[in-house]
Amino acid sequence: MTSCLYECQILHARFAPREHRFVYRIFLFAIDLDELESLPRHVRGFSVERRNAYSFRDADFLPLGETLHPGDTSAAAPRPAPAPAAAATGAPSLKQRVVTFAARHGVDLAGGRVVLVTLPRVFGYLFNPVSFYFCYDRHGAPAAAIAEVTNTFREMKPYFLGPAAPGAPDGEFHLRVPKHFYVSPYSDVDVAFDFRLRTPGDRLTVQIDDYTDGVRTLTSVLTGTRRPLTSGALAAVTFRYPLITLRTITLIHWHALRLWLKRVPWFAKTARPADQRGLYRPHRSLQPSDVA
Repeated sequence: MTSCLYECQILHARFAPREHRFVYRIFLFAIDLDELESLPRHVRGFSVERRNAYSFRDADFLPLGETLHPGDTSAAAPRPAPAPAAAATGAPSLKQRVVTFAARHGVDLAGGRVVLVTLPRVFGYLFNPVSFYFCYDRHGAPAAAIAEVTNTFREMKPYFLGPAAPGAPDGEFHLRVPKHFYVSPYSDVDVAFDFRLRTPGDRLTVQIDDYTDGVRTLTSVLTGTRRPLTSGALAAVTFRYPLITLRTITLIHWHALRLWLKRVPWFAKTARPADQRGLYRPHRSLQPSDVA
């Protein structure tokens, strides 16, 4: 199998208007979507569309069939281009949706692989601040990447990276784009996201920075070491990182409190609904902009 685990360290460092830094450790799955259906036969504790310690639900990712807020007007959803047809029966699979999304951005993934780096549901509970899709063409060459960002309101926004810029290191994808998404009350919705994703191998390296008026104000760096995806390895990381999704969302709220105590300026989600664009599963706080 090409699917694996990554044991990771995450660094968050804020530079302005107050300094704040913390580091924590997690683990992530890297799932070759062509191997998804066969994984439960090889890995105890992991299931697809069924309850288990770790359960993968197709509907938890890239919901292209759902309504985009506030409409197909953002970079997240350019004018559709011809894409491979879905199966004659049933809804398109996650891989088919990734292929369609890439085709809309002019990248052909037909016959290629897609590796999803994420954390599935843990004992039924799901929270992924960001998932990453690393996409390869039919020749096995890195072709594109997708960063799928989810906030604590369960809203989701995908950012497409690719093709690689001329002169970029092989397998590295870079994008700086206006966020237009409410991720944190301590980061306004109109700052720029700067993504730098490297195709994973023995190591996983991802960096996401925030820029305000061209100045870097926040960095998040994810680095990981590859581990085999076996029943034993999954049991080991479960023991080392118990209740990992609950721990992640607890840390988010704990550090939000610390930033509040440091008097970092706070932005309400309801303050700028018109600037929250190109996202799926909009929170009810955005409904007035739908009606207007």
